[in-house]
Amino acid sequence: MQLDISKNSLPVYEALNSEVRLEILQLLSEKKMNIKELAKSLGLSSAIITRHIQKLEEAHLIKSEKVPGKSGIQKLSYLSVDNIEIQFPQKIYHSYKLHTTELSVGHYTDFYVKPTCGIASTEKFIGHVDDPKYFMDTERMNASLVWFSEGFVEYKIPNLLTARDKPELLEIIIELASEFPNSNNVWPSDITFYVNDINIGTWTCPGNFSDTRGRYTPSWWEDKNSQYGLLKHIRVSQYDTCIDGNFLSDVVLKDLKLEDSNLLKLKISVESDAQNVGGATIFGKGFGNHDQDIIFNLYYL
Repeated sequence: MQLDISKNSLPVYEALNSEVRLEILQLLSEKKMNIKELAKSLGLSSAIITRHIQKLEEAHLIKSEKVPGKSGIQKLSYLSVDNIEIQFPQKIYHSYKLHTTELSVGHYTDFYVKPTCGIASTEKFIGHVDDPKYFMDTERMNASLVWFSEGFVEYKIPNLLTARDKPELLEIIIELASEFPNSNNVWPSDITFYVNDINIGTWTCPGNFSDTRGRYTPSWWEDKNSQYGLLKHIRVSQYDTCIDGNFLSDVVLKDLKLEDSNLLKLKISVESDAQNVGGATIFGKGFGNHDQDIIFNLYYL
């Protein structure tokens, strides 16, 4: 589950603001339990536990199912979320000038992918699922979702810097998940990023998420399929490369040799020799939790 700093996420923050509800989550992390079992474990009445369960269900942190029991139908509750990530507002670097390019996830210029794989617009699948040749379909420019289990896609944008401009920071903002048919909330994948053919680092994505529907995922997309990714901010500076403020590699901006090319290339790769070959899903505008495509921010003086 991915949260932000807005009223949309308040039900989750409110649900977590209770020692009793935190204890319930701890118990449900071990096994499914009914109201009476939870009440006995916590030394509280069934009526109180029922109210706490309702609060956790409203926040989509747990789900409940009705199953036959010794004394009739019983309601078993269980965790529906494996992890929570909080996305803070984007930092803005006011002291620099800025070139921004937003590129459709289907606007890749090169690829090599293995099934499971596919592309989709906000209205339909593009071509046939699990057939890599459709990655060259002319409709791919309309894609808002791209997924593959192994391989890469590469994007190119113009490098708008002039000879007088001094680059200070390259930022790439992208919503990503791993890839699993149909979905697996715990499915790590090592996703490697290349900029101008330089390996700038590998990030391990924790899963392919379908615990809740993506905020912008279209209604025709089935609940069982991947719903959203994690919004990642990759920043290459004069000092290092970070992802969401965490160190990723020693690659610095001068290593990318921006002054030597009119293009800026980004390759997103899941490599065959990675420790976790778990695929990649790239979310664009109209899918996932963030209504955006791939954003390139180049800050300069």
